[in-house]
Amino acid sequence: MHPGFSVIFLTTLIGAGQGLFLALYATELAALAQVFSPRPDAAFWVGGSVVSLLLVAAGAVASLFHLGHPERAWRAMAMWRTSWLSREGIALIAFGGVVFAYGLAHWRGWPGSVAIGAVGALLCITLFVCTGMIYACIRFLQEWASPLTVANFVLLGCACGLTLASAYAAFAAEPLAGAYAVAAMVFTLLGLGTRSASLLRNARLKPKSTLQSATGIHHPRIVQKSQGFTGSSYNTREFFHRRSAALLRQVKWAFLVLAFAVPLALLALGLRHGSGVLLAAAFVVQYVGLIAERWFFFAQANHPQNLYYQAVS
Repeated sequence: MHPGFSVIFLTTLIGAGQGLFLALYATELAALAQVFSPRPDAAFWVGGSVVSLLLVAAGAVASLFHLGHPERAWRAMAMWRTSWLSREGIALIAFGGVVFAYGLAHWRGWPGSVAIGAVGALLCITLFVCTGMIYACIRFLQEWASPLTVANFVLLGCACGLTLASAYAAFAAEPLAGAYAVAAMVFTLLGLGTRSASLLRNARLKPKSTLQSATGIHHPRIVQKSQGFTGSSYNTREFFHRRSAALLRQVKWAFLVLAFAVPLALLALGLRHGSGVLLAAAFVVQYVGLIAERWFFFAQANHPQNLYYQAVS
Protein backbone atom coordinates (compact mmCIF):
# COMPACT_ATOMS: atom_id res chain seq x y z
CA MET A 1 0.00 0.00 0.00
CA HIS A 2 1.08 3.57 -0.61
CA PRO A 3 2.25 5.12 2.71
CA GLY A 4 0.53 8.52 2.65
CA PHE A 5 2.19 10.92 5.06
CA SER A 6 -1.11 12.61 5.90
CA VAL A 7 -2.39 9.36 7.43
CA ILE A 8 0.99 8.63 9.00
CA PHE A 9 0.95 11.97 10.82
CA LEU A 10 -2.72 11.54 11.71
CA THR A 11 -2.21 8.21 13.47
CA THR A 12 1.08 9.10 15.19
CA LEU A 13 0.05 12.57 16.39
CA ILE A 14 -3.32 11.58 17.79
CA GLY A 15 -1.75 8.46 19.33
CA ALA A 16 0.74 10.61 21.25
CA GLY A 17 -2.05 12.96 22.32
CA GLN A 18 -4.18 10.05 23.51
CA GLY A 19 -1.33 8.51 25.46
CA LEU A 20 -0.56 11.84 27.12
CA PHE A 21 -4.19 12.33 28.15
CA LEU A 22 -4.37 8.85 29.68
CA ALA A 23 -1.20 9.64 31.63
CA LEU A 24 -2.73 12.87 32.94
CA TYR A 25 -5.96 11.21 33.98
CA ALA A 26 -4.17 8.29 35.64
CA THR A 27 -2.14 10.85 37.61
CA GLU A 28 -5.30 12.58 38.81
CA LEU A 29 -6.76 9.27 39.98
CA ALA A 30 -3.51 8.44 41.76
CA ALA A 31 -3.52 11.87 43.43
CA LEU A 32 -7.08 11.32 44.65
CA ALA A 33 -6.03 7.97 46.08
CA GLN A 34 -3.11 9.77 47.79
CA VAL A 35 -0.57 7.53 46.09
CA PHE A 36 1.82 10.48 46.07
CA SER A 37 2.04 13.98 47.48
CA PRO A 38 2.05 16.87 47.05
CA ARG A 39 -0.61 17.07 44.35
CA PRO A 40 0.47 19.06 41.26
CA ASP A 41 -1.22 22.40 40.83
CA ALA A 42 -3.91 23.04 38.23
CA ALA A 43 -1.39 24.43 35.74
CA PHE A 44 0.06 20.94 35.30
CA TRP A 45 -3.21 19.46 34.07
CA VAL A 46 -4.12 22.55 32.06
CA GLY A 47 -0.77 22.57 30.26
CA GLY A 48 -0.89 18.83 29.61
CA SER A 49 -4.42 19.09 28.26
CA VAL A 50 -3.36 21.88 25.91
CA VAL A 51 -0.47 19.79 24.57
CA SER A 52 -2.74 16.75 24.13
CA LEU A 53 -5.39 18.82 22.38
CA LEU A 54 -2.82 20.41 20.06
CA LEU A 55 -1.53 16.98 19.04
CA VAL A 56 -5.04 15.71 18.36
CA ALA A 57 -5.90 18.86 16.39
CA ALA A 58 -2.67 18.62 14.37
CA GLY A 59 -3.47 15.02 13.51
CA ALA A 60 -6.98 15.96 12.42
CA VAL A 61 -5.63 18.74 10.19
CA ALA A 62 -3.07 16.34 8.68
CA SER A 63 -5.86 13.91 7.78
CA LEU A 64 -7.53 16.56 5.60
CA PHE A 65 -4.60 16.43 3.16
CA HIS A 66 -5.56 12.83 2.39
CA LEU A 67 -8.94 13.92 1.08
CA GLY A 68 -9.64 15.00 -2.47
CA HIS A 69 -12.30 17.43 -1.19
CA PRO A 70 -11.53 18.41 2.42
CA GLU A 71 -14.70 20.52 2.55
CA ARG A 72 -16.67 17.28 2.39
CA ALA A 73 -14.85 15.68 5.31
CA TRP A 74 -18.06 15.63 7.36
CA ARG A 75 -19.49 13.06 4.96
CA ALA A 76 -16.86 10.55 6.10
CA MET A 77 -18.78 10.26 9.38
CA ALA A 78 -22.14 9.47 7.81
CA MET A 79 -21.64 5.69 7.69
CA TRP A 80 -20.96 5.17 11.40
CA ARG A 81 -23.17 2.06 11.55
CA THR A 82 -20.85 0.05 9.31
CA SER A 83 -17.60 2.00 8.87
CA TRP A 84 -14.74 2.07 11.34
CA LEU A 85 -13.46 5.18 9.56
CA SER A 86 -16.70 7.00 10.33
CA ARG A 87 -16.54 5.85 13.94
CA GLU A 88 -12.95 7.08 14.19
CA GLY A 89 -13.97 10.54 12.94
CA ILE A 90 -16.78 10.79 15.47
CA ALA A 91 -14.62 9.50 18.32
CA LEU A 92 -11.81 11.90 17.38
CA ILE A 93 -14.05 14.97 17.50
CA ALA A 94 -15.71 13.84 20.73
CA PHE A 95 -12.36 13.07 22.35
CA GLY A 96 -10.96 16.47 21.38
CA GLY A 97 -14.00 18.16 22.91
CA VAL A 98 -13.66 16.26 26.18
CA VAL A 99 -9.92 17.02 26.42
CA PHE A 100 -10.79 20.71 26.04
CA ALA A 101 -13.45 20.40 28.76
CA TYR A 102 -11.00 18.54 31.02
CA GLY A 103 -8.39 21.27 30.76
CA LEU A 104 -11.03 23.98 31.19
CA ALA A 105 -12.38 22.33 34.35
CA HIS A 106 -8.91 22.36 35.92
CA TRP A 107 -8.23 25.92 34.77
CA ARG A 108 -11.47 27.27 36.21
CA GLY A 109 -11.36 25.05 39.29
CA TRP A 110 -14.70 23.46 38.47
CA PRO A 111 -15.74 20.20 40.16
CA GLY A 112 -16.26 17.14 37.99
CA SER A 113 -12.84 16.90 36.35
CA VAL A 114 -12.64 13.24 37.38
CA ALA A 115 -15.97 12.46 35.69
CA ILE A 116 -14.93 14.40 32.58
CA GLY A 117 -11.63 12.52 32.56
CA ALA A 118 -13.45 9.18 32.81
CA VAL A 119 -15.48 10.04 29.72
CA GLY A 120 -12.29 11.17 28.01
CA ALA A 121 -10.49 7.91 28.88
CA LEU A 122 -13.40 5.88 27.49
CA LEU A 123 -13.40 7.92 24.28
CA CYS A 124 -9.62 7.62 24.10
CA ILE A 125 -9.74 3.83 24.20
CA THR A 126 -12.62 3.85 21.71
CA LEU A 127 -10.57 6.02 19.36
CA PHE A 128 -7.58 3.67 19.63
CA VAL A 129 -9.79 0.69 18.77
CA CYS A 130 -11.53 2.46 15.89
CA THR A 131 -8.23 3.57 14.36
CA GLY A 132 -6.75 0.09 14.60
CA MET A 133 -9.89 -1.61 13.30
CA ILE A 134 -9.88 0.52 10.15
CA TYR A 135 -6.97 -1.64 9.06
CA ALA A 136 -7.49 -4.86 11.02
CA CYS A 137 -10.96 -5.38 9.50
CA ILE A 138 -9.60 -5.56 5.92
CA ARG A 139 -9.34 -9.31 5.61
CA PHE A 140 -7.73 -9.45 2.18
CA LEU A 141 -4.72 -7.49 3.46
CA GLN A 142 -3.21 -10.29 5.50
CA GLU A 143 -0.50 -8.12 7.04
CA TRP A 144 -3.18 -6.00 8.75
CA ALA A 145 -5.92 -8.55 9.45
CA SER A 146 -4.81 -9.43 12.98
CA PRO A 147 -5.58 -8.42 16.58
CA LEU A 148 -1.92 -7.40 16.76
CA THR A 149 -2.75 -4.38 14.59
CA VAL A 150 -5.09 -2.94 17.22
CA ALA A 151 -2.70 -3.88 20.03
CA ASN A 152 0.15 -2.06 18.29
CA PHE A 153 -1.88 1.13 17.83
CA VAL A 154 -2.83 1.11 21.53
CA LEU A 155 0.57 0.24 22.99
CA LEU A 156 2.67 2.43 20.71
CA GLY A 157 0.36 5.41 21.25
CA CYS A 158 0.51 4.94 25.02
CA ALA A 159 4.29 4.49 24.94
CA CYS A 160 4.80 7.69 22.96
CA GLY A 161 2.34 9.62 25.13
CA LEU A 162 4.00 8.45 28.34
CA THR A 163 7.44 9.38 27.01
CA LEU A 164 6.08 12.83 26.24
CA ALA A 165 4.50 12.95 29.72
CA SER A 166 7.87 12.20 31.32
CA ALA A 167 9.50 15.06 29.41
CA TYR A 168 6.62 17.40 30.23
CA ALA A 169 6.67 16.49 33.92
CA ALA A 170 10.43 17.03 34.12
CA PHE A 171 9.75 20.74 33.59
CA ALA A 172 6.21 21.08 35.01
CA ALA A 173 6.03 18.58 37.91
CA GLU A 174 9.46 17.06 38.46
CA PRO A 175 8.48 14.47 41.11
CA LEU A 176 6.25 12.74 38.54
CA ALA A 177 8.87 12.48 35.79
CA GLY A 178 10.39 9.28 37.15
CA ALA A 179 7.07 7.44 37.37
CA TYR A 180 6.16 8.48 33.85
CA ALA A 181 9.57 7.39 32.55
CA VAL A 182 9.20 3.95 34.13
CA ALA A 183 5.68 3.58 32.68
CA ALA A 184 6.97 4.72 29.28
CA MET A 185 9.68 2.05 29.39
CA VAL A 186 7.13 -0.63 30.29
CA PHE A 187 4.80 0.32 27.44
CA THR A 188 7.71 0.66 25.01
CA LEU A 189 8.79 -2.88 25.87
CA LEU A 190 5.21 -4.13 25.50
CA GLY A 191 4.98 -2.35 22.15
CA LEU A 192 8.27 -3.90 21.06
CA GLY A 193 6.86 -7.31 21.95
CA THR A 194 3.64 -6.96 19.98
CA ARG A 195 5.34 -5.23 17.02
CA SER A 196 7.99 -7.96 16.87
CA ALA A 197 5.25 -10.59 17.00
CA SER A 198 3.52 -8.83 14.11
CA LEU A 199 6.74 -8.78 12.08
CA LEU A 200 7.31 -12.49 12.71
CA ARG A 201 3.71 -13.30 11.80
CA ASN A 202 3.84 -11.31 8.58
CA ALA A 203 7.15 -12.88 7.56
CA ARG A 204 5.44 -16.30 7.57
CA LEU A 205 2.41 -15.24 5.55
CA LYS A 206 1.78 -16.93 2.23
CA PRO A 207 -0.32 -15.23 -0.48
CA LYS A 208 -3.78 -16.74 -0.89
CA SER A 209 -3.74 -15.88 -4.59
CA THR A 210 -1.09 -16.37 -7.24
CA LEU A 211 -0.62 -14.83 -10.66
CA GLN A 212 -1.96 -18.06 -12.14
CA SER A 213 -5.13 -18.06 -10.03
CA ALA A 214 -5.65 -14.34 -10.56
CA THR A 215 -5.40 -14.49 -14.36
CA GLY A 216 -6.67 -18.00 -15.00
CA ILE A 217 -3.51 -18.78 -16.97
CA HIS A 218 -2.09 -21.98 -15.51
CA HIS A 219 1.39 -21.83 -16.95
CA PRO A 220 4.22 -22.40 -14.45
CA ARG A 221 6.02 -19.19 -15.47
CA ILE A 222 4.11 -15.98 -16.22
CA VAL A 223 5.87 -12.65 -16.66
CA GLN A 224 3.99 -9.38 -17.07
CA LYS A 225 5.69 -7.06 -19.55
CA SER A 226 3.25 -4.17 -19.37
CA GLN A 227 0.35 -3.06 -17.20
CA GLY A 228 -1.78 -2.59 -20.30
CA PHE A 229 -1.93 1.21 -20.41
CA THR A 230 0.58 4.01 -20.61
CA GLY A 231 -0.37 6.16 -17.62
CA SER A 232 -0.74 5.52 -13.91
CA SER A 233 -4.11 5.01 -12.25
CA TYR A 234 -5.66 5.26 -8.81
CA ASN A 235 -4.86 1.58 -8.27
CA THR A 236 -1.17 1.96 -9.00
CA ARG A 237 -0.91 5.19 -6.98
CA GLU A 238 -2.73 4.06 -3.83
CA PHE A 239 -2.17 0.29 -3.70
CA PHE A 240 1.46 0.11 -4.77
CA HIS A 241 4.33 1.88 -2.99
CA ARG A 242 7.05 1.63 -5.71
CA ARG A 243 9.73 0.87 -3.12
CA SER A 244 12.28 -1.95 -3.15
CA ALA A 245 12.43 -4.81 -0.67
CA ALA A 246 15.87 -3.56 0.39
CA LEU A 247 14.43 -0.17 1.38
CA LEU A 248 11.67 -1.84 3.39
CA ARG A 249 14.28 -3.86 5.30
CA GLN A 250 16.25 -0.69 6.05
CA VAL A 251 13.14 1.12 7.31
CA LYS A 252 12.19 -1.88 9.45
CA TRP A 253 15.53 -1.89 11.28
CA ALA A 254 15.48 1.90 11.50
CA PHE A 255 12.14 1.98 13.32
CA LEU A 256 13.10 -0.88 15.63
CA VAL A 257 16.12 1.14 16.71
CA LEU A 258 14.51 4.59 16.79
CA ALA A 259 11.10 3.70 18.22
CA PHE A 260 12.30 1.19 20.81
CA ALA A 261 16.03 0.73 21.48
CA VAL A 262 17.19 4.35 21.59
CA PRO A 263 14.18 5.70 23.55
CA LEU A 264 14.59 2.94 26.13
CA ALA A 265 18.24 3.90 26.59
CA LEU A 266 17.45 7.62 26.80
CA LEU A 267 14.60 7.04 29.25
CA ALA A 268 16.87 4.96 31.47
CA LEU A 269 19.58 7.62 31.36
CA GLY A 270 17.09 10.42 31.95
CA LEU A 271 15.63 8.52 34.90
CA ARG A 272 19.07 7.87 36.36
CA HIS A 273 20.36 11.42 36.00
CA GLY A 274 17.05 13.25 36.44
CA SER A 275 17.56 14.96 33.08
CA GLY A 276 14.56 16.53 31.39
CA VAL A 277 16.66 17.09 28.27
CA LEU A 278 17.28 13.34 27.90
CA LEU A 279 13.60 12.61 28.45
CA ALA A 280 12.65 15.17 25.81
CA ALA A 281 15.21 13.64 23.44
CA ALA A 282 13.63 10.23 24.08
CA PHE A 283 10.26 11.56 22.94
CA VAL A 284 11.66 13.21 19.80
CA VAL A 285 13.58 10.08 18.77
CA GLN A 286 10.65 7.81 19.54
CA TYR A 287 8.23 9.93 17.55
CA VAL A 288 10.57 9.90 14.54
CA GLY A 289 10.81 6.13 14.94
CA LEU A 290 7.03 5.81 15.01
CA ILE A 291 6.78 7.78 11.77
CA ALA A 292 9.12 5.19 10.23
CA GLU A 293 7.12 2.38 11.85
CA ARG A 294 3.86 3.67 10.44
CA TRP A 295 5.43 4.13 6.99
CA PHE A 296 6.55 0.50 7.10
CA PHE A 297 3.11 -0.57 8.34
CA PHE A 298 1.49 0.78 5.17
CA ALA A 299 4.26 -0.18 2.75
CA GLN A 300 4.43 -3.78 3.96
CA ALA A 301 0.75 -4.42 3.23
CA ASN A 302 0.56 -6.12 -0.16
CA HIS A 303 -2.75 -5.53 -1.92
CA PRO A 304 -3.88 -8.58 -3.96
CA GLN A 305 -4.53 -6.34 -6.97
CA ASN A 306 -0.75 -5.95 -7.36
CA LEU A 307 -0.75 -9.38 -8.98
CA TYR A 308 -2.10 -7.52 -12.01
CA TYR A 309 0.42 -4.67 -11.81
CA GLN A 310 3.82 -6.32 -11.59
CA ALA A 311 5.10 -3.92 -14.24
CA VAL A 312 4.02 -0.45 -13.15
CA SER A 313 4.66 2.53 -15.40
